[in-house]
Amino acid sequence: MAIILLRNDGQTGAWKEAFRKADPGLRVLEAGEDTDSGEILMAAVWKHPRGSLRQYPNLKGVHGLGAGVDFILEDPDLPTDIPVMRVVDPYLAADMAEFVLAQVMAHLKNLMAYKTQQAAVQWQPKPYRRIPEVTVGIMGLGKLGLAVSKLLLAAGFSVVGWTRESRPETRFPVFAGEGERGAFLKQAQVLVCLLPLTPETRGILNQGLLRELPAGAYLINVARGPLLVEPDLLRVLDEGILSGACLDVFEVEPLPESHPFWGHPLVHMTPHVASVSNPDSVVFQIVENYYRLLQGQPLKNRVSRHRGY
Repeated sequence: MAIILLRNDGQTGAWKEAFRKADPGLRVLEAGEDTDSGEILMAAVWKHPRGSLRQYPNLKGVHGLGAGVDFILEDPDLPTDIPVMRVVDPYLAADMAEFVLAQVMAHLKNLMAYKTQQAAVQWQPKPYRRIPEVTVGIMGLGKLGLAVSKLLLAAGFSVVGWTRESRPETRFPVFAGEGERGAFLKQAQVLVCLLPLTPETRGILNQGLLRELPAGAYLINVARGPLLVEPDLLRVLDEGILSGACLDVFEVEPLPESHPFWGHPLVHMTPHVASVSNPDSVVFQIVENYYRLLQGQPLKNRVSRHRGY
């Protein structure tokens, strides 16, 4: 009996070592290692190659190695009768909140514009804004969205939130559903997207939605790349509707060298680093779920295939 580790980012070794430290007796293999494929009972994956799951006929479950699981649910070779699980990293929420706060402050104080000026050897002071003057709108109020809202509120920002369905208890106004989205967007001078990627949310950051934001609004997408219609963002930026965008996630990663985002003066990019799962902090919950799976016990952080997260 064993776990197969399938990643596409060169971090397999670090994860194998984390598994070894957590449970030295547990067999954790990577693609290419010589083993009987029938021994693999769980796949631990991060953006695994399409078709790789069909190699394991006795697979009992698939465990994501991050908070997002859209890439698992979109795999046509995912068996329909096995559970999918995700990790809940105690550090992910704090990391995400700190990243978003940093990007909002950089926008308010024109730090990215000054970096561009520096490269062009320009000295052009710009007016800046203060925290009490800005309302931040958060789309998606799961664990990450609520953590971001908590830090922004503590910093003194006004916050509004929007969710597709549920309306959590918060210290700030929350709008829910399609009928209330327009009222939410009108207030969001900075829009932070933390929605899960589902068939319903794919492409939600489109031209129509972005045009509902206040003039000069700023977009921060730290959720999933396919939530954003990239040509639509370029269009509204070039028309002056938005003042800029910070993007940590993209439709294709790494971003192709020919992509127009690279050279756009109003697009600030980071390489999917807003919050990254630490193997040592989350591997124990994967190991626990593995044994729960074998013993037929309830699984932790099981994903709803219907909801997509």
